[in-house]
Amino acid sequence: MEQRTYNQYCATARTLDLIGERWTLLLVRELLTGPKRFRDLLANLPGLGTGLLAARLKHLEGQGLIRRTTLPPPARTPAYDLTEAGRELGPTVLAMARWGMKWAMDNRRPAETFRSGWAMLGLQACFSPDAAAGLRAVIEFRIDEETFHARVHDGTVDMVHTPAQAPDATVTIDGATFLSITEGHTTLADALSAGTATTVGAPGLLRKLPRLFRQPSPVPRNG
Repeated sequence: MEQRTYNQYCATARTLDLIGERWTLLLVRELLTGPKRFRDLLANLPGLGTGLLAARLKHLEGQGLIRRTTLPPPARTPAYDLTEAGRELGPTVLAMARWGMKWAMDNRRPAETFRSGWAMLGLQACFSPDAAAGLRAVIEFRIDEETFHARVHDGTVDMVHTPAQAPDATVTIDGATFLSITEGHTTLADALSAGTATTVGAPGLLRKLPRLFRQPSPVPRNG
């Protein structure tokens, strides 16, 4: 597949030459939460066929943004992971998520699919460093069949798409409520108050939890 280029000696144009093709940034989004197998990426990106996925992975690998790896035991299966250059796209993806929550998210459209795992980076984008200053904690999120965790370390957070070994707090929430939070109809604090989300763990951490993730209110672009 011939790679298109803007033919401009400009950092923005060169970056778009690398990651501007359709599906490319969504692949980066998937890999920001840890290595994934080919079939995992295929399952998490409905509408992307096997041929195009293979082509996108080949391009990203050739450009030094991803690398092949092997998942640790007990899986021990081939997978794809981000290189240092790929991981440095994380702030860009998070900035796009924050912009999207404010300016692009409204109600879910009929043809749109939704997976709770996609919102992990949304949670990361909503993270409040000031509220987490001096805090070190592991928070596990259980959303329907998906489990992931946040590692908070003194004003920073990493989201990992695996269960936590020994979480300091656990949040359990159903997919419908989580989708409502994603759409801006409710907040994590409201869900906790209403009982549609439950938590267990250290009381001090649980009281602080709603302040750690603050979702911006949607704003009409033509307002």
